[in-house]
Parts: sequence; C-alpha cells; structure tokens
Amino acid sequence: MGAHKPEDTRTIAVAAHGGAGKTSLVEAMLFDAEVIGRLGKVEDGNTVSDYDAEEQKRQISINTSVATFDYNGKRMFVLDTPGYADFIGDLRSGMRVADSAVIVVSGVDGVEVQTEKAFDFAEDFSVPVLFFINKVERENADFYRTLKEIQEVLTNKALPLFLPIGQETNFKGLVNVLTGKAFIYKGDGSREYKEIDCPSELEEGLSSAREALVERVVEVDDELMMRYLDGEELEEQELVEALKKAVLNRIVMPVLPGSALANIGIFQLLDTITDILPSPVDMFPRKAIDAEGNEVKVKPDPNEKFSSLCFKVMVDPYVGKLSFVRVFSGTLTSDQSVFIVNKKVEERISSLRFMRGKEGKDVKEVTVGDIVAIPKLQNAGVGDTVAVKGVDFTFPAIQFPNPVYSLAVVPKSRADEDKLSNAIHRMLEEDSTLRYEKNVETGDHLLSGMGDLHLDVVLSRIKERYGVELETRLPKVPYRETIKKPSKAQGKYKKQTGGRGQYGDVWLELQPTERGSGVEFEDRIVGGVVPKQYIPAVEKGLREAAQKGVLAGYPAIDFKAVLYDGSYHEVDSSEMAFKIAASMAFKKCFMEGSPVLLEPIMDVEVVVPEEYLGDVMGDLNSRRGRIMGIESRGRLQVVKAQVPLAEMFRYAIVLRSMTSGRGSFSMEYSHYEEVPQDLAKKIIAQAQAEAEEE
Repeated sequence: MGAHKPEDTRTIAVAAHGGAGKTSLVEAMLFDAEVIGRLGKVEDGNTVSDYDAEEQKRQISINTSVATFDYNGKRMFVLDTPGYADFIGDLRSGMRVADSAVIVVSGVDGVEVQTEKAFDFAEDFSVPVLFFINKVERENADFYRTLKEIQEVLTNKALPLFLPIGQETNFKGLVNVLTGKAFIYKGDGSREYKEIDCPSELEEGLSSAREALVERVVEVDDELMMRYLDGEELEEQELVEALKKAVLNRIVMPVLPGSALANIGIFQLLDTITDILPSPVDMFPRKAIDAEGNEVKVKPDPNEKFSSLCFKVMVDPYVGKLSFVRVFSGTLTSDQSVFIVNKKVEERISSLRFMRGKEGKDVKEVTVGDIVAIPKLQNAGVGDTVAVKGVDFTFPAIQFPNPVYSLAVVPKSRADEDKLSNAIHRMLEEDSTLRYEKNVETGDHLLSGMGDLHLDVVLSRIKERYGVELETRLPKVPYRETIKKPSKAQGKYKKQTGGRGQYGDVWLELQPTERGSGVEFEDRIVGGVVPKQYIPAVEKGLREAAQKGVLAGYPAIDFKAVLYDGSYHEVDSSEMAFKIAASMAFKKCFMEGSPVLLEPIMDVEVVVPEEYLGDVMGDLNSRRGRIMGIESRGRLQVVKAQVPLAEMFRYAIVLRSMTSGRGSFSMEYSHYEEVPQDLAKKIIAQAQAEAEEE
C-alpha cells in the first residue's frame, strides 16, 4: 500500500442487524478487490474481519474490525461493525468516525431492530447512507418489499440506484437506474460478470425508478432543476455529479440489490462507493472545542496540523495495546511524536499500521481520512484527541449508552483474585460500555454491560486471555430499615470483674423523620447526668449500631435519636462503656418503634414502538411498578414509571425479548419506600439465614 491522496480515500462503516450478511459482504468486497484469494464464511470461522476467538465461536461480530484495501485507485477503510444490541457501543464509535455508511438489510427479513439503530446513529452524526439489500437470491427474498419497508420505516430518501434482474433463486444481476447498463453474473461466487442490455421486462420499472431518482437529484442544483423541468435531457455525467452532491447532503440515499454469498452486485457496490460516496475532503468541517471552551471547526485539510480521534482500543495479551484513530486533519509520519490533548501528554510512536482484520501493515505516513492503528500508545483512551504539540482543541467525546445489566462477580480462588485487577483494567480499556465498581453498601463487585450476551463474552475473555475464573450472581438490593412510631428505651452497660469495671447508662428516644433525612442526633442532657466528654461516644455508638439494623442487618435510616437521660460512675465510666450502652438502647428502641424494611425505588423510562406499549405497561405493573406518565417521541412511545430496584435486575433481557429488541430503557435512583409486609418477611428470613451461615 503506497501513498495516497485524501480525495482518493473512502472511509465507510458497514452496519446491519445481526445475521443480515454484513461480515460476508465485507469478505466479498475484499475478494472482488483481489485482496484475498477465496471467500471465507462466517460459519467456517475464516472471514478476515471476524478473527476474534469469541466471534468465531459464536459466529457473530463482537468488535468493530477494520479492512484496509485498494480498489480502482482508491484507498478503502471499511469498518465492519457489530450487529447485536449487546455490542452497540462499537457500532456507535464506528459510525462516529466514518464518512459514510453502508447499511445492509436482509431481503428476507427486511428492516430489523439494529437496522433502525444503525440508521439512527447515521442520523446523529449526519453520515451519508447507502442501503445494500442483501440475500436477494434467497427463497422468500423480495427487493421491492424490502425497499418499501426502508422507505416507510426509516426514510423516504432511500431510492434505488440499481434494480435486480430476477428475484429469489432467479436473481442473476442488476441494472443501473441512471445509465440503463445491466450486469449479469455467473452466480457461482466467482468474480465473473458481463454487461448486457437492460432486459425488456425491466424497462417500465427502470423508467419510473429513473424518473423518481432524477427528480430528487436535481434538487441540489437550481439550474439543473430548471433545465429538467423544461424537458431538457440531462447528460449522464451531470446527473452523476448531482447525485454525489445529493448523497453528501443526505437528500438521496442510494439502494442497491445484491448477494454477498453468491458474490452478485459487489462490483457495482464498490464502484458506487468510489464514484458516488464522499471522500474525507468532501466532508464538512468537524466540530471541536478549544482550550477556552469555544467551538472551532476542523477542516479536512492535509496541510493543517495533525489531529485525530481515538475510537477503539484493542488489548492483546501478546501483541499489547493498539489504539485505533481516525485522522481528521493534517499528516503524521512514523518518526514523529503525538500529543494526547485531553491528558496533555506527549508520546513517541513506534509505528503506524493499516489493519486488515488481525493483520497489520506498517506505513510511514498517514493523512486525512485514514484509519490507523498505533501500537503501545499508553495514554490514549477511547474518545481522546490524538494530535501533535500545538493543537489545543479536543473533539467531543463519543457518547456511549449507559449499561443496563449487572452481575455481582466473585473470584473462584485466591489466585484469581490476585489476577483480577489487571484483567478488569484491560477489559475496561477495550470496552467503553463496560463498568466495574464496588457497591459500598452491599459489598458486591458489580460488572455492568449492555446485556447478558455482552457480559458472557467479557467473562469468557477474562478466563481465556488472563486465566481468571469468576462466579456470578444477581446483585444484592441495598435495603434499609426505619421506624414508624416514636419509642424510648434504656441501655445500661455494667461490668464488674475486680479492679476497675465498666459502666455506661443512657436513655434514648427515637423519632421517625422524613424519607431521605438520614440519621440525626440531639443531646438534651441537663444537669450533667451524662458528662459532656461521653456524649460523642454515645453518638458514635448509636451511628455504628444503625449501620447494621436490627431487623435484617441493613442500615437504619430516617430517624432522630434524642439522648435525654442517663447516669455514670466516677471511676468505672468510659467512652467504650457509653458507646456500648448507646448501642443497646438503640436496638431496644428500634424494635419498639414498629420497624419496617425499605427498598430503593427507581425512576424508569422505557422507550418502545407503540405496538408493544400494552405489553410493557402490563409487565411494569407486574413488577410492582407505578406508571407515572406516557408521552410520544417521534414514532416511539415513552413510558415513565417508578419500579422497585429488586424487580429490575433482569429487565434488560425481558424487555429485549418482549419487544423483539426494539425497546430500550434507562433508570436512576429516586427514593426509598416501605417493602410490602409479605415480601419483607421473606427478605428478613433470608437475611437471618445468611447471617447464621456466616
């Protein structure tokens, strides 16, 4: 791979719902570009872009991989993004750095959940889109049905640039809507095809498709539109130039039919990418924020200072760390240093690599539009701006969705515990949708991600790469205890064993307070019946006792403790004695104050298509939830509810199943509420049984 100009570069994200044939399409592109000698298959585990052991085992894409190759004098950087919801973070980061997106839609299954997500992300980042309707050769495939679905569900800007010749098993080729040129393939997976005249049975459909496309395309040029409306026949090259502009401005989103496995239509897709989709220098300037917090525009100019965004980190136990960056401006050579602007750290680089799956090729120079892997860049993380000294702006960080599913993890052995910290650190570097934290209230170490498949892959990688085995369970609920009525009690601690004894005597009154008020302490001692030097010990004893409540060992909250009487001994009283006495008084008081168990209530927001609204509301009610309101958000419905945390641990899996993956949710802590009595009895009994086991 020699030097190239930015105008001869194409940086594309290939996205789809899992199983639509996205990885097979990338494989066919590499084959037709004569980069590989034979077509690999996902089920055989020998494709270029699904090289990870977990991907081969599960036969799905888990990470975004980069395929760099040349085709017809153009340098192609193709990002094969994951198609499953659990790995949506990589889809989002890949779309953020692409200049255009090829969204693959199955001609059998049509628009699916992740098709919608991919299109939404392209919308978020204003990325030009091309739709590739795949599997047109399969039984029950229908190009026109799928096209209509794309237009109705996603966008009416989707217009066919090619039409299929034949359907299902009779699919043999395709015809260009603008030029009328037709291409017939051998259909055996080879690269062989020939150009023919448009079949007569397609002429009528071709004419109406051409009219619809041309009418939309001329919108980008007033002069062209006037000539078209005047009935003038427009030149083919004029229309191609107008189409390029229409695609760049997202006025038209071309649709092509094809088959990745039968290798039909891939050459036409590659030609459309090189001839119609934008180069990096065609793109609009990227927004960045300078040191003073002002917005600046970064032009895609190779003569500007070098700047790039790190969008992916890969950590290999043998190779080390690879930081993947997309170059937005300037040029960088392998003998320069880079400056991590966010962290104000300069680092020497050892090499620059263009990646093709797991294989890398060292290059001396990178420029605008390039996707490059930089080995052993210690300080660059996902979302960091990697530039050169003198650059003071940063690109906005990539916004990833918050985790929705958590498991408590416990190392199986002491050896696993010792190795866990390094393994988790490496996994967090690689995966921006993963979280690991200790819940100080329950003591759980929580691993959180986008779903059960996501965490299953993470746990498998931790075991395979770092030799760490973890046991998992659902997290504990941070319950609380409180009282419902005022109560008074004495705590008297007296110990005489020869010599100096121990003596502390206090009277406490506990009063319930508002939710969220915590623990309050008031000293109402008069006449020195409890000397002042022992008052702090009383408060300390009370607060320590409240940390482990009387009902089930959960922290006691939302009460006021009043110290109003007591007694002491001139010789035997001590801070320790009054601390113990306060603890005794608290426990008696608490049990006489009608103690109850409290549970955390979450504010939950569920976003679903309207057809699932009834099922979702019924399910939330079955989880002891309260529906607080429903509102519309475009074509989606938003349900706002308050639901106990105890009912939400597996909700991500249930919601995905109930809505065929089209629902999403977020939640945050709201307040504590009393647990229903029958449920509280079970929780208390379980806590007591666990305490006895310990």
